[in-house]
Amino acid sequence: MIFSKNIVIKNKKASFNYEFIETFIAGIILTGTEIKSIRLGKASLVDSYCLIIKNALWIRNMYIAEYFYGTYNNHEMRKDRKLLLIRGELKRIEQFTKKTGFTIIPTKLFINEKGLAKLCITIARGKKIYDKRQSLRERDDKRSMDKVLKKQL
Repeated sequence: MIFSKNIVIKNKKASFNYEFIETFIAGIILTGTEIKSIRLGKASLVDSYCLIIKNALWIRNMYIAEYFYGTYNNHEMRKDRKLLLIRGELKRIEQFTKKTGFTIIPTKLFINEKGLAKLCITIARGKKIYDKRQSLRERDDKRSMDKVLKKQL
């Protein structure tokens, strides 16, 4: 088995559908087969979200594929997982979620230099349709400018 040290799993839809307000980095509680699957890059953050239950932050619907070499001890693919944050960060997140229109979404899952799985979570506000169109226009304009610059070189 080949483990890559630079595992970064991104939620690409998040930046299109949401306007980011504030970002936090949280630890995540995993079992042995879950971390092995993440190190192989077999995880997804699409359709996952975070919520606060009894003064703890949990992530729901995060997909981690079953570990190929796992036995009967293998994990469930889409179970709730607890996130680890400092108490002050948790209170700040809770203040935002009490306001209407804000949500907590995971944006990036990565392995840090110590080999621990970390999750970037973001407090976000949903974009309107016209905001999404503006994002598409900006992306297309950037692509066309890059093409023009490549032709000049």
